[in-house]
Amino acid sequence: MVEYRIDRHSGVATYVQIVQQTKQALRLGLLRPGDRLPTAREVVEATAINPNTVLKAYRELEREGLVEARRGLGTFVRRSLGATPADDSPLRAGLGAWAAEAREAGLDREDVAALFAAVLDEVFPAPDSPPGPQSPSRRDAPHNPSDPSSTSSPSTPSNPSSLSSPSPSPSNPSSNPALQGGDPS
Repeated sequence: MVEYRIDRHSGVATYVQIVQQTKQALRLGLLRPGDRLPTAREVVEATAINPNTVLKAYRELEREGLVEARRGLGTFVRRSLGATPADDSPLRAGLGAWAAEAREAGLDREDVAALFAAVLDEVFPAPDSPPGPQSPSRRDAPHNPSDPSSTSSPSTPSNPSSLSSPSPSPSNPSSNPALQGGDPS
């Protein structure tokens, strides 16, 4: 069963955090079709949030066809999301090695999340993103030998302002309790 962790300082609505964490658990295979979600009462006892907030999150998940409420029985998973590789897959091992390398290079969790989110945005552009030019990073700017600031390392972004700030989502490990040793886009 999933255990929700609410970050009251994230700026993300509590019900959205529950939706995101549930979706993350579905993607990671922690929740499977037929599994029961914790009752609103159980979530309230564990997190000290309003029961209506939990119900709002569950209604959103039901609206998306991910769960179904069964009167007197609880809320159950209807379908899974994605096909995230298993814990022993080469993709997960490679990502783990990359994260360890980033840590050794001195990046903190937020730096890694921002870099990862930027790469995700490049590889998987959002379908609703407006067309048009992106703000260029220094890597895209012409090199001027007389300007030492015009060079940059190819392995790290040289203009952090050109990175979109990572939004709390399943693709953002810093906002995802599942990737913090526990379970949410």
